[in-house]
Amino acid sequence: MKKVLLSKPIDPAGMKVLEGKVKPVILPDSSLETAKRLAIDVEGIILRTNIKLTREIIEAAPHLKVISRTGVGVDNIDVAAATEKGILVCNTPGVNSISVAEQALALMLSVAKQLKTMDKAVHEGNWKIRYASKAVDIEGKTLGLVGIGHIGSLLAQKCRLAFNMKVIAYDPYVEQVEGVELCSSLDQLFSQSDFISIHVPYTEETHHLVDARLLGLMKPDSCLINTSRGPVVDEKALIEALKNKSIAGAGLDVFKKEPPSPDNPLFKFDNVITTPHSSALSRDCVMKVAIVAAQAVVDCLEGRQPNYIYNKQELGLK
Repeated sequence: MKKVLLSKPIDPAGMKVLEGKVKPVILPDSSLETAKRLAIDVEGIILRTNIKLTREIIEAAPHLKVISRTGVGVDNIDVAAATEKGILVCNTPGVNSISVAEQALALMLSVAKQLKTMDKAVHEGNWKIRYASKAVDIEGKTLGLVGIGHIGSLLAQKCRLAFNMKVIAYDPYVEQVEGVELCSSLDQLFSQSDFISIHVPYTEETHHLVDARLLGLMKPDSCLINTSRGPVVDEKALIEALKNKSIAGAGLDVFKKEPPSPDNPLFKFDNVITTPHSSALSRDCVMKVAIVAAQAVVDCLEGRQPNYIYNKQELGLK
């Protein structure tokens, strides 16, 4: 039976897809040497975010045909190395969109309503915090989206319908989105938005896309939400903006270094809400991405073309 290496266990629903079709092997640790040793006779890899699938590991797997990510981002895969060897790199676009859009909205509401500050005050017996008028409403405010793919579009829809928000977006790869005003530049978006939510992949082009200059264009009562990848935002610049009170707050699911250091300055701000890169880890989403990722491996090894192939064009597939 063909072997498939799993970087970590996946949801039982995904394991059921593999049952009787392949022999799953779970990576016992995240060291390079262990990954190379176990990859030597596998034909598929199901990858979570716990390791980076480097060129060295890929070249140590002579029989490898498919790498399947339980998520959308492929920044922990050397896609060029895989493509050179004719290996399919599969991901799960759209599968986690609802979960991430909901998380972005939850972070937005948490920052707007100052839930961190309010919760702490109530626990400390400070009932009078209710008179501080710290919270703001999001009804009718302007949401700016950096990137408007699956997730951004869903968030736009939810915010327009539920909160009557005006939605503007910047995305050079999109020409038109119903109900959304497209900006000609990030400068325009950052200067006009009350809430800014980031929905772009992490690439060389998007590294520190949100820098000190763009943060400096934000309104002093505006908030930044990031559920994409930590390095898309210049973390040092964000900390300075919060220190200087040039923005009102931030909701962050991702960080420059993960897990972040316990002494990360971002944790000292009452107006910063944080979650542990968990927006796509709801129970529903974990089950769905496990099924789709596992099915991609099974399809490839049984001679069918998987539904989502990230390097499809590079491999010359139709």
